[in-house]
Amino acid sequence: MTTHAHQPREAAAPAPGWALRPAEPADVEPLAELRATVMRPDLERLGRFDEVRVRQRFRNSFCAPDTSVIVTDGALAGCVALRPAEDCQWLEHFYLDPALQGRGIGSAVLRALLDRTDAAGDLVRLNVLQGSAARRLYERLGFRVEDEDPVDVFMARQPGAGYAGSSRP
Repeated sequence: MTTHAHQPREAAAPAPGWALRPAEPADVEPLAELRATVMRPDLERLGRFDEVRVRQRFRNSFCAPDTSVIVTDGALAGCVALRPAEDCQWLEHFYLDPALQGRGIGSAVLRALLDRTDAAGDLVRLNVLQGSAARRLYERLGFRVEDEDPVDVFMARQPGAGYAGSSRP
């Protein structure tokens, strides 16, 4: 068999260059700092940035068993949480180091999580700040707006919704 440099990946295989690991209690402070960095531009645009509150809100809601740490080249690069709720899974705390954004890592991480929630038949909900570029990612991956207010857009994705612009089911 001939080996080619650009072989197609198996659908279940993660994209090269990243991995998920379970979060540990010791991750809370580095992740709170990452949240402050990632959210600062959108929160400032909305007039809602507060140096202390942006970190404290993460500390107050951090739940290691529901959180995965995104690792690239052995270093902490981000995080994402799926919190079980009565009728769905809540996607929360999805942050990726700004230096790594735009490289497909966030899309790959989210697709891997959505493959799991689709297999379980779970509805997934989230909220994103008004005007955030992340909303485009969520829409590409099948999330639809349920409600919005002046600060947040509340979105949901039905199990098996598929991915816009993708050959994946």
